[in-house]
Amino acid sequence: MTCLLTGRKDPAVSKRKCQILRMTLLALLVVAGVTRTTIPVAHADVLWGRDYFPNVQLITQTGQTVRFYDDLLKGKSVVINVIYTRCRDRCPLETAKLAQVQRLLGSRMGTDIFFYSISIDPDWDTPAVLREYAEKFGVGPGWLFLTGKADDIATVQKKTGLYSRTDAVNPDGHLPSLMIGNEPTGQWMLNSAVDNPRFLAATITNFLIGWKNREPVIAKSYEAARPIAGFAAGSYLFETKCAACHTFGEGDGIGPDLAGVTHDRDRAWLEGFIKAPDKMLAQKDPIATALFAKYKQVVMPNLRLGDGDVAAIMKYMDAQSAASRNRKTR
Repeated sequence: MTCLLTGRKDPAVSKRKCQILRMTLLALLVVAGVTRTTIPVAHADVLWGRDYFPNVQLITQTGQTVRFYDDLLKGKSVVINVIYTRCRDRCPLETAKLAQVQRLLGSRMGTDIFFYSISIDPDWDTPAVLREYAEKFGVGPGWLFLTGKADDIATVQKKTGLYSRTDAVNPDGHLPSLMIGNEPTGQWMLNSAVDNPRFLAATITNFLIGWKNREPVIAKSYEAARPIAGFAAGSYLFETKCAACHTFGEGDGIGPDLAGVTHDRDRAWLEGFIKAPDKMLAQKDPIATALFAKYKQVVMPNLRLGDGDVAAIMKYMDAQSAASRNRKTR
């Protein structure tokens, strides 16, 4: 018979199969239409406004008491994640990546876009602890670190899609997610907090502000770009895991400039530190301890890298260090 979906004659295709295919396609089109459509402003307040979001009290890193909906969400475009300052796993990387995004967004921060990092360890993370943590990462205007009552924070997590049942037992296992939202329009989107910072900045700007009003993220000319050096796997790992804190030949960031590091450091020590920096710090390794003290006690996270990953990063750093030395001798 002739399938009404494909328009082709196929004896193997029954009328029933064609009907199923048509209904499946229709369902997919409906879902696509719903997910791509902005919730009208008239309905956004009903679906995703005061009646949906909790208006619990939270406290900022400066000690100011704020209401979650009235003061932080209402009428704003926001980016929300959860962290805790004793984290030895993902949180330092999340915060370092968002610090890069903050710089890329420039004047949009605190005027068009607001960042909120909410602690899931409120008993430890007092306003003073959060303030010190924020200062380590160079946090600027428009980015608040928040604490409060554990039950209130759990409620906020659930309503923003950032809740995990394991947080109370093992906070290190929380997902590095961002909830990006425009409260006036009711548009909300979940994204990874450890994505490429330039991609994140563009995604946040386009989603929250739109193409017409967005300020371009300024990039350097291709003529000023460094030649690609190293190996693909190592390059990818470095850019996704390390570049938020380190550069080659561009000066210290959150962590040290790595130009020449594979030449200056013992290779076995460096491999061990890349693989398990937390263990070396716990063992009071003198170099790890000195680096921890020098760079504002920002903990280098254990990224759960395998031996192959470490080898790839080492090869990439070898190539980048050589390229950096060559540029200096020209």
